[in-house]
Amino acid sequence: MTGARVILTWLAVAAFAAHAWAADVPFLSGRVVDDAEILAPATRDRIAAALKSHEERTTNQVVVLTVPTIAPDSIEEYANRVFTAWKLGQKGKDNGVLVVVVPKDRKMRIEVGYGLEGSLTDASASRIIRNDMTPQFKSGNYDRGVQAGVDAILARLEGGAEPAAEPASSGSGLAVNFAGIEDPELPPWPMRILLGAFIFGIIGLFTIVGIMTPGVGWFLYLFLIPFWAMFPIIIVGVKGALALLTVYVVGYPIAKLIVSRSSWYEKAKKDLKSKGTATIGGFTMSSGRSGSSSSSGSSSSGGFSGGGGSSGGGGSSGSW
Repeated sequence: MTGARVILTWLAVAAFAAHAWAADVPFLSGRVVDDAEILAPATRDRIAAALKSHEERTTNQVVVLTVPTIAPDSIEEYANRVFTAWKLGQKGKDNGVLVVVVPKDRKMRIEVGYGLEGSLTDASASRIIRNDMTPQFKSGNYDRGVQAGVDAILARLEGGAEPAAEPASSGSGLAVNFAGIEDPELPPWPMRILLGAFIFGIIGLFTIVGIMTPGVGWFLYLFLIPFWAMFPIIIVGVKGALALLTVYVVGYPIAKLIVSRSSWYEKAKKDLKSKGTATIGGFTMSSGRSGSSSSSGSSSSGGFSGGGGSSGGGGSSGSW
């Protein structure tokens, strides 16, 4: 019971910390909320007029938000939180779209309501970000980037052509474009740190045991590959998980071969064969099991407003 209370306490602390450190959701003052002050007044007025005209024709609510920074939030978590707070789109239709630009973090996202995911697909939003917005942002031209993104979004919602796909890069057909890989929605950094300590603590311990233990080490090597491939994604994203998996796949055999040449490893190997058990660093390993067990003498137990629409997390994110 004590262990359960400790876990619940930590979860409560983590939830409070995540809420306390989360970036603020600004007041919805219009169709263009330029809190980062990166748009010229004429651009703001022109975009707001276009969004108002589109809403009058279709009832779709499209809003642009710029904020200086959202640290420690991820762009996906922040955009979804703003969308939920502002209730963009009409109730029952869920036909809202939110464009978020965060200049200091160099992040952006197009968040799409449930009702428009068929017209403005994730792939369409991703192409608009890459083709229309990112090139302008890289040049420091936020006016043109936001205007181009909004124009492309409205064109898609009004039945325009699908944004053109990027031309295939020259070179070998076997090349993998990791830059096109998008991360799933990640939790805020405080929660990611706590989850990372828990996940990496467990699979890291089994990795060390596998490297140090004669006999079962190669079994654990293969057994842990799926864990190193999947669990890190929720902490460091897809690219970070690929990097960690590569380090594990290459580093484990190297570390195993180095350790296997030590004198204590040879002694433990002989003890397992002759006695059935061996002690390594205070841990007792048994050859009678497919895994390993440990003992250390003790144990423990553990004016303008949204219309009531919602978003299911559809859309796309990008950076520049």
